[in-house]
Amino acid sequence: MNKVTKEILNKEEYKFIHSNENLGENIIYLTLSGSIGYGTNIDNSDVDLRGITIERKENIYGFQSFEQFEDTATDTVIYGLRKFVSLALKGNPNILELLGTKDEYIIYMNKYGEALRKNRELFLSKRVIHTFGNYATAQLRRLQNALARDEYPKEEKEKYILNTINNQMNHFSSNYTEFPKGSIKLYIDKSDKNEIETEILMDIHIDKYSLRDFKSIYSEMSNIVHDYDKLNHRNRKKDEGKLLKHAMHLIRLLIMGTEILKTHEINTYREKEHDLLMDIRKGKYSYDELFKLVELYDFNFKEASVNTTLPKEPDERQVEELLISLYERYYNGTRKIIK
Repeated sequence: MNKVTKEILNKEEYKFIHSNENLGENIIYLTLSGSIGYGTNIDNSDVDLRGITIERKENIYGFQSFEQFEDTATDTVIYGLRKFVSLALKGNPNILELLGTKDEYIIYMNKYGEALRKNRELFLSKRVIHTFGNYATAQLRRLQNALARDEYPKEEKEKYILNTINNQMNHFSSNYTEFPKGSIKLYIDKSDKNEIETEILMDIHIDKYSLRDFKSIYSEMSNIVHDYDKLNHRNRKKDEGKLLKHAMHLIRLLIMGTEILKTHEINTYREKEHDLLMDIRKGKYSYDELFKLVELYDFNFKEASVNTTLPKEPDERQVEELLISLYERYYNGTRKIIK
């Protein structure tokens, strides 16, 4: 594995870290994420950089808003502290894992980032049963659907698409502003199109909802439909690699979720299961063997869900005190500039 160190901050493609007004000296935490963070990277794996920045005073007290910064060219996402804490409280796996990366993968961390990382258990609750479970289910659906969809007629494929979207919707509340149950209803009914008898239709009744969040929700649903519509143009070899990656992440999510429920610890790098996960990614297991593994780890996850001593909900008052403390210490103290 090629080591990526703090030298990443000096690369030309990452100059935005220093120049963007919302980043620079406001950044409190930067870490490698994705396959490198999990320990499942291969030679051509992307470098995923994730981080946290403290919002400027204009964002806190003024009219300007800031939730996160994204640079698609380098696959970098840096969250505003408030947005990060909000997602962590919901048990979002992609957020919680950032607080459990290996020390050697931390690109930058000051005392404010360290305080957040040391208090990571404050964000853990039984909510992870649903968030990790739903994320794992989404991966399983992708795997099952991809294996079955070539063999089913159009009407059956519509059912698979609908099931996939409905399962995806179960964890929208972890990523987006919640909307009332039943506000977005999807169902299969007669189509007005001549070439098909039935298709997925939708009814939407929602008021005063974030346009940006709705755009992201629609994008997720649209991407699922798009994946199915590409079936006639599939690259079998490339598609196989994606399926195996889905299977690997499915197992990883169940293992990590089980560990959190049992030990209240977040360990993103899966050292003990490294060989197993890489063997899955390399295709050393048949799909029948993979589904048996899923059954085993899903059983462990459900058993841990029943026996966990995590609180039903996180102590939001305690988290709020931490958040206020970080803001007060930051703006009343001396900031350390990233070099």
